[in-house]
Amino acid sequence: MMGPDPAVAAVRAAVRQALGETPPGALVLVACSGGADSLALAAALAFEAPRAGRPAGGVTIDHGLQDRSGERASRLVRTMADLGLDPAGAVAVTVGTEGGPENAAREARYAALDKAAARLGAAAVLLGHTRDDQAETVLLGLARGSGARSLAGMPPAFTRPGGAHYLRPLLDLERATTRRACSALGLEPWDDPHNDDPAFTRVRVRNEALPVLEQTLGPGIADALARTARMLRDDADALDALAIRAYETLKARPPHDAVAHSGAAADGAMDHAASEGAARAAGIDAAAGGGLVDGAVGVGLAVEGLAELPRAVRTRVLRMAAVEAGSPPGTLAAVHVDAVDRLVTAWRGQQHVDLPAGVRAFRRYGKLLFGTGPPPRRVR
Repeated sequence: MMGPDPAVAAVRAAVRQALGETPPGALVLVACSGGADSLALAAALAFEAPRAGRPAGGVTIDHGLQDRSGERASRLVRTMADLGLDPAGAVAVTVGTEGGPENAAREARYAALDKAAARLGAAAVLLGHTRDDQAETVLLGLARGSGARSLAGMPPAFTRPGGAHYLRPLLDLERATTRRACSALGLEPWDDPHNDDPAFTRVRVRNEALPVLEQTLGPGIADALARTARMLRDDADALDALAIRAYETLKARPPHDAVAHSGAAADGAMDHAASEGAARAAGIDAAAGGGLVDGAVGVGLAVEGLAELPRAVRTRVLRMAAVEAGSPPGTLAAVHVDAVDRLVTAWRGQQHVDLPAGVRAFRRYGKLLFGTGPPPRRVR
């Protein structure tokens, strides 16, 4: 008796391994766009889940960005149901504009998938990203110049802030494998025209940059980039773990009144004893030069301890502090972190560093402080 087509077998094996990471009897969903990658993934999940003792369902997101997208979503729901996925459904979303069209669509998609997973009690949502997608992601990260975490590409598993857990079983498989699997199974994938629109950076990387690299450097570029991502992810994970421990050690949380913000304080009429006590609570020596007014301190770090850290760890700690103080991680760039780092390593009396979302970093009396509001000033 002949077995399945090798491409079908490869996708099923990847899904089988992913299902082993989910609790027995727990629902597993597949996010299916109708493209070859996610359609092959959906078919493999429908085949493997019953054999692994897991119920399996499918969900497609209708972004509403193209004509008759609702009809296409309905057809895909029927295809998923015919494969044996139950429940199978579509969710319509409204795509905003923040961060550009690609980012806005991604945010809307993940928000809808998060809600679907929570509503259905799914243990995991499977995503159809392949090794080719990983290679594109690494090149995009290289172009941004945003460090090892960016070059580490997409993780095989991650959990969103709301608790939804995602798995990417196909990261070690080529995109061509999923196309062959669909063909062998008689499935007709839908090719999103956006995937060939050169207005999107990822499309230009896929259709122009990667082919040129293959032609210039030889075959196997996608595999090499994906392999590099795996190694860099291990490095980034280790550095992040060290940074988390350092952050918890160095962090000092001043109370909200440690940096007063009142009309009396602004007029310089703050009671000296009260300001002295607040400064001590914040780790600021008032006798050494006064307290601070105007603004609210959210996070404080000991400068001496920061200076002793390796730069790779220290910059991660600084980024954590800025994010906790309210600076959005998506807009906090390396140039911001580098400027804050100079408050530690090249201190020349700089007043403060402005960070996204109105957060400021400033150095006072052995502390690196992160907060919001107007620039802080000393009260003497």
